[in-house]
Amino acid sequence: MFKASRGAVRDVVFVDGVRTPFGKARGVYAETRADDLVVRVIRDLMRRNPSLPPERVDDVAIAATTQIGDQGLTIGRVAGILSGLPESVPGYAIDRMCAGAVTAVTTTASAIGIGAYDVAIAGGVEHMGRHPMGEGVDPNPRFVSEKLVDPSALVMGMTAENVHDRYPDITKARADAYAAASQEKVAKAYADGKIQPDLVPVAARHAETGWEYVTVDEPPRPGTTVETLAHLKTPFRPHGKVTAGNSAGINDGATGCILAASEVADELGLSKKMSLVGFGFVGVAPEVMGVGPIPSTEKALARTGLTIDDIGLFELNEAFAVQVLAFLDHFGLADDDPRVNPYGGAIALGHPLASSGVRLMTQLASEFEEHPEVRYGLTAMCVGFGMGATTIWENPHHAG
Repeated sequence: MFKASRGAVRDVVFVDGVRTPFGKARGVYAETRADDLVVRVIRDLMRRNPSLPPERVDDVAIAATTQIGDQGLTIGRVAGILSGLPESVPGYAIDRMCAGAVTAVTTTASAIGIGAYDVAIAGGVEHMGRHPMGEGVDPNPRFVSEKLVDPSALVMGMTAENVHDRYPDITKARADAYAAASQEKVAKAYADGKIQPDLVPVAARHAETGWEYVTVDEPPRPGTTVETLAHLKTPFRPHGKVTAGNSAGINDGATGCILAASEVADELGLSKKMSLVGFGFVGVAPEVMGVGPIPSTEKALARTGLTIDDIGLFELNEAFAVQVLAFLDHFGLADDDPRVNPYGGAIALGHPLASSGVRLMTQLASEFEEHPEVRYGLTAMCVGFGMGATTIWENPHHAG
């Protein structure tokens, strides 16, 4: 075991990342437990990295937004035991709504950086078909009665409409065009074999029809056009701009990754797909939570001494098209900038809340390998109840 010198900070690397195929709520995983999805992820991470002794994993951090039922009971510990890790490996649950997996990564990475851990598994899960967002919560009435937040802050689709109000140049037609492009990029990425390598097949049981072997994402709608999106209902506001077509769906899925100190990865013969440069979390007005990635990215850039011009690849979570477009406008990026979500995003693939952050990271790691000319990339997402999360990574394949 390596020991960090007092006051020294170790480099942290992203060794590997995987995810289950994402499903539609009440779809392929309707009768599959959330914790079993996490078990599949952990087992596959260990299978793909046989030089990592299981006892060298120092902690398992798994995020879930709705920590109840099969997503409760300290899911990081439970899933670790179920996956066959030694009893000596601890685990815990974490929650920062949509940025849960991101926070699992940054929390365990920080522990690695100071020498408390050498290796950790971090990820997230959300079974939104079984546990809808907000199930069992009891919001304090003071939020509304004392006007601490606008009532629309409790409904994510309404917050997206509020962002449209703030950015009148982001029209419904523009949001629909972005959404159709995301579907097209996902279809192309699948055709080119870009997404499949990091998917963990899942055997999903259905009481009436038997077993189904899930090997691809369920949500994508290939062939989606702007014309078909134009006629969808706007459920959150009459004559609004947010539809099911320009938003992520309600989804089920799990993600996970292995993080390690750089020298420990060398010792164990583990890959180094990315190096963590820095991260930023911020709070914003809850009723416009979609703008969160703008200040969180500014914070992360400032803390790392980088500028937006240093970033060569962007993985932005597409909770709603409008929040991505607001980010692009703020930083002067075109709607069709090829550096942004090259494999498509959550509008097509799905957004199982707390799991999505590691999907972004896993895709970025794959894109780094394809683009040695790029040195830095980032992942960013808006977060329920008014937050933003950004992580910045360095490409080990950079040949600049």
